[in-house]
Amino acid sequence: MQNSNPPSRNNKAPKFKEFRVKKAGILMDFLRESLPKMSRNNIKSLLRHKQVAVEGVRVSRFDFPLAANDMVIVFSERKVELKVSRPKIIYEDDEFLVIDKPSGLLSIASDKEKTKTAIKVMMEYVQDKNPNARLYVTHRIDRDTSGILLFSKREDLRNILQDRWNELVTKRGYFAIVEGVPKEKKKTIKSWLRQTTTQLMYSHYEEDDEGQEAITHYEVKQTSGNHALLDVLIDTGRKNQIRVHLNDLGHPIIGDKKYHSETDPLKRLGLHAYALEFHHPITQKKLKFYAPIPKLFHQFMSQTNTPSPQDKPRKKPYNKNHGTRRAKR
Repeated sequence: MQNSNPPSRNNKAPKFKEFRVKKAGILMDFLRESLPKMSRNNIKSLLRHKQVAVEGVRVSRFDFPLAANDMVIVFSERKVELKVSRPKIIYEDDEFLVIDKPSGLLSIASDKEKTKTAIKVMMEYVQDKNPNARLYVTHRIDRDTSGILLFSKREDLRNILQDRWNELVTKRGYFAIVEGVPKEKKKTIKSWLRQTTTQLMYSHYEEDDEGQEAITHYEVKQTSGNHALLDVLIDTGRKNQIRVHLNDLGHPIIGDKKYHSETDPLKRLGLHAYALEFHHPITQKKLKFYAPIPKLFHQFMSQTNTPSPQDKPRKKPYNKNHGTRRAKR
């Protein structure tokens, strides 16, 4: 197995302050406590100009309700935001909202992007119907991955699902298009993932107290020239897990420069979350949600003019000083 260690990246100083809510309350009270040097009128001015965001959504109501663990962001400058199209809604009821997230849209705010997120777009959607409505992030998928993303409309459901995620979730399915065709048509990959100082993940293939256990199963569903479409199931939901494991095999996902892909034919990451199944944390009812494979994936895999698989092995990713070991074949 192979492991990665891409270069570090520099970040600019942020023009905002972040505050994590410890207990439920009202936004104005929280801001006055968090910004003791600002007057009430100055705080009202921040709200009036929408320089305050809750979970990525800019708000102006001083009495906006906060829940424990909400992230409140105070921006130092006013900003005109570009409109983000609302993702397709797969399912919605009084408890859950499920969307088909497009590639390129963050699930939640990151260090660099605070407002162009799925939670922001969908929070605005529910608040258009009910200003007091809330959404809670239940899980997340990578920015460049498309597919199923689940939100809870109740804080208690979010908390139970997050606390018992691996127990309640019975299926997490992904489609991945990879470079090359794996020799083994069906395989389970197990490693312990660690994170570099540059926030990138890599594998250790012996049990490791410092790493997180990650288990990935794949099956080759279709081949086209020097590419393969894999049906991937995961037992654990670690950061970048699928991307790292497939790169370890020597078959990185197309468009994944972060983990050593050499091609980007779709101009996006070739990874799509197509299935999520879980038991309702209170009623125990089995809930199943599916997002169809993107047409772009179908079109690419139906091509007949792609190159034949190469006999020569791919170059091994850089793994110096990680102390990692290859899996035994």
